[in-house]
Amino acid sequence: MPELPIPGPALQPVDPAVDAESGFIEFCQVSKSFGEHQVLKDVSFRVKRGETACILGRSGVGKSVTLKLIMGFFSPDSGRIISAGHDITGWNEDQLTAIHKQITMVFQSGALFDSLTVGENVAFALRDREDLDEEAIAAQAGRYLDLLEVGGLRDQYPSDLSTGLRRAVAIARALAVQPAAILYDEPTTMVDPLMSRRIAGLIEKVKRQVKLTGIVVTHDTRLARQLADRLIFLHDGQLRFWGTVAELDASRDPVLRDFWQKDEFTLAG
Repeated sequence: MPELPIPGPALQPVDPAVDAESGFIEFCQVSKSFGEHQVLKDVSFRVKRGETACILGRSGVGKSVTLKLIMGFFSPDSGRIISAGHDITGWNEDQLTAIHKQITMVFQSGALFDSLTVGENVAFALRDREDLDEEAIAAQAGRYLDLLEVGGLRDQYPSDLSTGLRRAVAIARALAVQPAAILYDEPTTMVDPLMSRRIAGLIEKVKRQVKLTGIVVTHDTRLARQLADRLIFLHDGQLRFWGTVAELDASRDPVLRDFWQKDEFTLAG
């Protein structure tokens, strides 16, 4: 396996009271509404540096909104948000630029540039590196593509690829930024079961080999079992559960058990 660059050191917290090791990403009583619809209500959880957390819940409970709040794309109505060890509550777009170098997001669509080849898409993420010439950029992009097992596709265009392969390329591009954390928005949705298992395996490979902090939004309990150090379960905009898979298995909460059993039944079918 080619050796990959180690992600750069995380930003130092701007507030000495913020312990980046205990709360690298953290929600502190966060609420968010759109018009009269309240999406999140006093949600609190913590993801430590190096952990992978999976956010579960039915459609419309605020899972993707949670990722966008972490990135600063949305601002909370109340509460505090810690991203990369910083309290980013109230930060402006210029201030958030530094956070986006530490935390990156893989969208469902992949958000690749259709006019660029696969290799050029990943290389694009390296263009800001003043220490790399074109040859080094191409070589490093190739290493990330090889890690995600899509090195043979570097000369193809995104439009030539399946949804699952575009997501694998998007993960490679996200890694090229050398972030401290990656957020995944429904990485296995709208793909066939075989590709779903492949993507799950690739995310686990990234977790194991690159050792980044990760947050995965998913409805797939099988994926959550495979990846999660901790689970975050949202229901009716509220935090219903935050803990390990073993703790969830031991829970007698009827809402949790109903979701878990129905989803596993669907996957088995």
